[in-house]
Amino acid sequence: MSLPSTGHEPVMLNEVLEHLAPSLGQTMVDCTVGRAGHALAIGERLGKDGLLIGLDADPRNLEFAAARLKALDCRVRLFQANFAKLPAVLAEAGNPPVDGILADLGVSTNQLMGEEYGMSFGKPMPLDMRLDPDLPENAADLINRLPEESLAKVLYQLAQERYSRQIARKIVERRRVSPIRDTEALAELVRSAIPRSGGAPERIDPATRTFLALRMAVNREMENLGDLLKAGPAALAVGGRMVVISFQSMEDRCVKQAFRSLEQTGLMKIITKKPLPPTAEESARNPRARSAKMRAILKLATDKNQMNTDRKRPNAF
Repeated sequence: MSLPSTGHEPVMLNEVLEHLAPSLGQTMVDCTVGRAGHALAIGERLGKDGLLIGLDADPRNLEFAAARLKALDCRVRLFQANFAKLPAVLAEAGNPPVDGILADLGVSTNQLMGEEYGMSFGKPMPLDMRLDPDLPENAADLINRLPEESLAKVLYQLAQERYSRQIARKIVERRRVSPIRDTEALAELVRSAIPRSGGAPERIDPATRTFLALRMAVNREMENLGDLLKAGPAALAVGGRMVVISFQSMEDRCVKQAFRSLEQTGLMKIITKKPLPPTAEESARNPRARSAKMRAILKLATDKNQMNTDRKRPNAF
């Protein structure tokens, strides 16, 4: 995989701009600012009276984003924080009325490939996987600490790894001899635990699901997403929109269920009845976009009383 000059190519950029609909003077929040691909395009539409608020758990990406976003005319506030901390970030920013929220749940290409992140099994690197280097436990700590049953549960629940028990058993057997500390050693161990089929080779490396599950566990990705799906819609002003791009079936299911529950209250309206995939052209150009699914929701009212009042208002001509 070649690394783009910016370290990452933003996924479904045109679709994000269409459904988030940023415009002059608005306040937009990019909850996963990353390498600023989405943020830059959003900020260019806000003008000098607009405000762009960016969050990222990764201080290295945030520093890169800050340099890219200096060219914008709008005000920019950046925070090193996981999007689970969105209410605290907005409070620090003065609780402005929020017109749009974007969350791209994928990791950046530079994070997948960079040795300092320890996520890739393409070459040996320290087994870390933390997006926020200040998190107390990395992937090596996790696999060398968890009991076998708990480790198998992580692999199965977060990545649907059907050989989770065999992999967990192999890991526990190996760590009795010596701790597992690098990505290549773990990948080889996982491959050895999975039975080989007699058919065509798998499209993805057998270690992929294990690495995905460990990354999600280390960074508490599902727990943090749950917090965002509560805080994000609550922070929106009436008429505000929230766009979420997911890459895993578990993430997409969580977003779908949260958006459906919000629509049932009558306060929100789903504006993507089905998840939007990337175009065929984008998938061909950027293979990492292939599994992306985008969902968007619109805020109609802040409470039922406001909704009832709005229904009584005469139409304007």
